[in-house]
Amino acid sequence: MKNSLVVLIIGLTSTLVGAQFIKNESINAQIGFGLSSPYNSVDEIVDDGLFLQGEYVLGIASWFELRPYAGMILTSSNGDDINGNPTVEKAETKAFLIGGKGRISAPIPWVAPYVEIGIGASIGKFETFTAFDDINKSGFIYHIPFAFGLEVGRKNNIDLGLAYYFQPSVQQYAGAFALGISIPIKG
Repeated sequence: MKNSLVVLIIGLTSTLVGAQFIKNESINAQIGFGLSSPYNSVDEIVDDGLFLQGEYVLGIASWFELRPYAGMILTSSNGDDINGNPTVEKAETKAFLIGGKGRISAPIPWVAPYVEIGIGASIGKFETFTAFDDINKSGFIYHIPFAFGLEVGRKNNIDLGLAYYFQPSVQQYAGAFALGISIPIKG
């Protein structure tokens, strides 16, 4: 516990003193088509909605970035499964997202593939109703963000990707097909 506290304090204060391991900083704003789906379902359902997220990007190397984030996802059911057939199953999420993740990307100009993973929290309302689960929960839950996509443009400042937030405590995942743009911060 004592060692964890020391590591946390060092990590937090190192960004405040302008640590030299940060090569560049930027803000990444994303908007996208949000979705949510249950882990277990008889009918194949994907509920849709809106996804918004902002990230503070800390470039450590040309191939690695730390990305604390805050965002929101709002999805709702339309009463149909993925094939347009009526269903009572649903997986709705109306939540604020916060957390941190690391991104590994190929340092290639114009088109650079990336993958990212981290840990975070969802704060909001979650409903998962299937033949296997009947969950109606409000409050704070943890999630595991996972994303992959492409950074495009001469400076790789446009982001096109798929982001997923696995939420085991409510037996569903939320995600998005998102478009983002990075704006450098000049110090």
